[in-house]
Amino acid sequence: MRRRAAILGWAGLGGLCGGLLLYGMGAAQAPQTQPPQGKTYFPVVEQDFAKVRADDQAAKPTVMQRQRTLLSERYDLANRPAQGVMMSGGRKAVQQGVRVKLPGGVTWEQLASMSADEIREKDLFPRGFLPLPHVKHATGGMIFPAFEITEINKQEGRSLERFDADFDLPDHLLPEFPPPMFLSSRPELGDVSRGQLLTIRNYFAILDGILTPVQMEGMRLLLTPFPQQQFNQTDDRKTDVQSLGVTCLDCHSNGHTNAAFHQTPDIRPQAARFRIETVSLRGMFNQLIHGSKRSLRSVEDFTEFEQRTAYFDGDHVIAAKKGLNLPDRASQVAMMAQMQNMFDFPPSPKMTVLGTLDPAKATEEERLGQEVFFGKGRCATCHPAPMYLDNQMHDLRVERFYKSQTINDMWIHADGPIKTFTLRGIKDSPPYLHDGRLLTLEDTVEFFNVVLGVQLTPREKAALVAFMRQL
Repeated sequence: MRRRAAILGWAGLGGLCGGLLLYGMGAAQAPQTQPPQGKTYFPVVEQDFAKVRADDQAAKPTVMQRQRTLLSERYDLANRPAQGVMMSGGRKAVQQGVRVKLPGGVTWEQLASMSADEIREKDLFPRGFLPLPHVKHATGGMIFPAFEITEINKQEGRSLERFDADFDLPDHLLPEFPPPMFLSSRPELGDVSRGQLLTIRNYFAILDGILTPVQMEGMRLLLTPFPQQQFNQTDDRKTDVQSLGVTCLDCHSNGHTNAAFHQTPDIRPQAARFRIETVSLRGMFNQLIHGSKRSLRSVEDFTEFEQRTAYFDGDHVIAAKKGLNLPDRASQVAMMAQMQNMFDFPPSPKMTVLGTLDPAKATEEERLGQEVFFGKGRCATCHPAPMYLDNQMHDLRVERFYKSQTINDMWIHADGPIKTFTLRGIKDSPPYLHDGRLLTLEDTVEFFNVVLGVQLTPREKAALVAFMRQL
């Protein structure tokens, strides 16, 4: 199901919000100093579909240019792959280097030595460390990368393309596609997807004889499209033609992630909601809480409540007219949860069964990174071995570093506690943090070096990245 957990610790934790500029078309405006007003329920207003579509299509170039301007001001978006470092499927290189742009006249070392108050008062918190707005924040909804849209249309003739907004980040900064799929029940098989994207059209042929009947039925349901706020059969949609909806694995491709994003359903008003980037379902069997803010206590609860909340932006009133699907707890939810609990992490050839490096296989740099991770860097406080998560909610209080303002229609405010997510296989899951604001592991290390004040040296930062690539 769509997640929604956030990556904590060195790969991403919540409680992170920020805002320094109010962007129009990339130009700063007067800051909004008061929280936005809004309603708990979305207005139920019938509008002419043809007019809505025409207006949205006409506005789309401006919407996308505004987002491109924001991204270019925040990040270096170049394609800069790390030499010899591939994602687990072996088809895509891991991107390297810090991509967040620093304010002029300051170095990372200088920034990390400052107090939160000084950074806030001098307006020095890097723009790329601020929350990343949804590409069309006032509307929200699921946005899929082009490669997912193309493959689903090819296999199923079902469109995930919206007429009002497109995906914003370049493909080279996203997970490999399609990602490999590993099963905890059959680790000896390796990638059971055979390099294909599993869909309702091919899943049975690929997995026959590998899954149990219960798991196979769970997979069928995870690949079955159900109506969603922007993808449905009514005129209140964002697709050219009526849509069957979306599936759980439209975002969690092959039980992993394709970096599709949405907005958390757990917050109101609309301007205060935050972008939520799809996390991997790998290792679900070891997670005890689910959801970025909801802290649901079982994958069954999460599976059921995603249909009631995230699919319809948290508004069950509008869901009723669009075809809300409420899967039966005993005969459907349990099977969907069982299948999710089978998705395993990719192999980690340099790690021991206790989740630490095998000294005989690791490089000197990786061993130093492990030492930093469990020591000076404080990463293991929230990400203990062997699963590298603590099943807790944490608040980093990142709002200490900036003044609340509005960026591209998003009101930046304190997030409060957000759930820790595992770091196992983390090199396969860019971008990082709950909203995808950090594009590389190097960005993530710099972020937490500032926020936690641990004063890492350049050598320790590089070593920490090298270690996390082996998890």
